Amino acid sequence: MVTVSVPATSANIGSGFDSCGLALSLRNTAAFEEFDGVDITSADGSAVPSTPGNLVYRTAKEVYALCGQRLRGLRIVQTNPIPMARGLGSSSACIAAGILGANALLGGPLTAEDMLTFATKLEGHPDNVAPALLGGFVVSAYDGGKVYSLKKTIAPGIVFMAFVPDFKLLTERARAALPKTVSHADAVYNLSRAALLATAFCEERYDFLPVATRDSLHQQYRLPLIEGGEAVFALADGLGALATFISGAGPTILSVVRTAEANVFFERAQKALASDAELAHFTLRRFTADNEGAKLLENA
Repeated sequence: MVTVSVPATSANIGSGFDSCGLALSLRNTAAFEEFDGVDITSADGSAVPSTPGNLVYRTAKEVYALCGQRLRGLRIVQTNPIPMARGLGSSSACIAAGILGANALLGGPLTAEDMLTFATKLEGHPDNVAPALLGGFVVSAYDGGKVYSLKKTIAPGIVFMAFVPDFKLLTERARAALPKTVSHADAVYNLSRAALLATAFCEERYDFLPVATRDSLHQQYRLPLIEGGEAVFALADGLGALATFISGAGPTILSVVRTAEANVFFERAQKALASDAELAHFTLRRFTADNEGAKLLENA
């Protein structure tokens, strides 16, 4: 039996479309045991597919095939506090868990680099799977079938406030909202800010985040899909957030707040959500950074 733990993630961080992401202090766990058949259950009452179509199981099976091993079957017990289809990396957490769990069952034939590259191949881009596996703030490029990722541990000076709505937004729909082409000006706009974003995190110059997280490639097209989204941006800005952006493909909206100001921000934001009908379908959750990434809890 092996048990793995994988953090939630927030991708894009505004300007870092498909390349930047960070890990948050909310974790899924999955326990794996080789078994003659497929037995998938939930330990926390969350709805998880119990068939071979389950993403954790499918991913583990892919790892066995990659390593040239036949999979008889698996018993998997999942705990899934990361909400599904909310822009907090639930799919990437499943992929990371399947890879890490299967690799442990097989005795660890895959290196950390192998696992990251394979996770990116399955996910399609590295902005969620890289921080899920590595933790911290991660910038990645996928080139020639290989992932190049650099991680920066996030210092405790900031926290993350997640405005989580009570509806889902599938990534496929959020992707479909994007234009097929963008202007040269928009590309340069994001390029400069994504570079500034990475440097701001590396230098811990969080005062640069208001500019560094601005985007012209995806948020303006996705925000109309999030009911009350513009009001959340206005609320967070009015309460002094350093930066606010759509988390992943949405619909969660994430604000970066200085730790010293977090309690006041949280209390005032909670009151605003409770008193404004336009915002009533949002729940506010407070996270710190997760700097560990995916990890093996047990191997017995």
